[in-house]
Amino acid sequence: MRRQGKGGAIVVIGGCGFIGSNLADRLLADGENVTVVDNLSRRGVERNLAWLRERHGRRLRADIIDVRDSHALRPILSDAKAVFHFAAQTAVTTSLADPVEDFEVNARGTLNVLEAVRAAGGDIPVIFASTNKVYGALADLETSHAEGRYWPLDGTIRSHGINETRPLDFSTPYGCSKGVADQYVLDYAKSYGLRTAVLRMSCIYGPRQFGTEDQGWVAHFLIQALAERPITIYGDGRQVRDILHVSDAVHAYRAVLADIDRLRGQAFNLGGGPSNAVSLNLVLDLIAELADRRPQVHRAEPRPGDQRYFVADTTRLRDAVGWQAQIGWRSGIEDLARWLADSAPRGLPERFVA
Repeated sequence: MRRQGKGGAIVVIGGCGFIGSNLADRLLADGENVTVVDNLSRRGVERNLAWLRERHGRRLRADIIDVRDSHALRPILSDAKAVFHFAAQTAVTTSLADPVEDFEVNARGTLNVLEAVRAAGGDIPVIFASTNKVYGALADLETSHAEGRYWPLDGTIRSHGINETRPLDFSTPYGCSKGVADQYVLDYAKSYGLRTAVLRMSCIYGPRQFGTEDQGWVAHFLIQALAERPITIYGDGRQVRDILHVSDAVHAYRAVLADIDRLRGQAFNLGGGPSNAVSLNLVLDLIAELADRRPQVHRAEPRPGDQRYFVADTTRLRDAVGWQAQIGWRSGIEDLARWLADSAPRGLPERFVA
């Protein structure tokens, strides 16, 4: 890696969550000292913390605090080598029910991180986990449907996906709060010279994900199917997403940090791209094969802000750091299914389901 921040640990905020714990594990395995910061509010993440402690012992430091607590956050970040910021309120439905809470966690929490780094001298790299929801519901994207999925009529988008030149169009309180955070992270590179970068993620999935109906849908579908519980599809199931295995996501985050001096102030789409673009119905078909039975499916109306089609064009990230997805969606989902089965050999207990 090129020059990073100070001599302390790499801090992973939200480090007991799904992506954060996978990244922390990889960093620790490669010899880095890591501090995870998490308030342990999401069900299941305490298991990720226990897993990290079992694997890495004293080399892992864990601070159980909330990203909204700026006073507790500042001393932890004061001598950090680098910061990855994953802590967030992640559900659109929750944001609609309590937009103030959503704002406090996503927007103010991110500002607390940036201000802590600025107070520490501004030399600590910050890599922020954003979302494709900053592009809004994409209501203007014309689509047709065939082969059980939606297809964009625009030939370039159909071949490559949606790139970072797409205008931002925040939709739902969640989209607004994450969009605000996304823009603050980029602006602190311009206004204060911080070494920041943003990764706008599509659907990430893989081991250590305790998916729910509101967030982490690939894992949620598998959990429900393995537990022989019904799955609710909001919409007709033709919606398309480019899903990305967490190990590929971890590689992307590390690659951006390694070249942060050149990439500072930039945003990159991060997803599986066209080769990993799947409809919800297609994922259900694979799950039926893996579970050896067809899941029971209930249909409901689409939810606010739902995109019929989102596939990330990751050309900018590929050109910047040479990154591209390595794990195909079928083998990736099989990997997640094995992990879920191994985690609950007698069937999935209630604690797996939020």
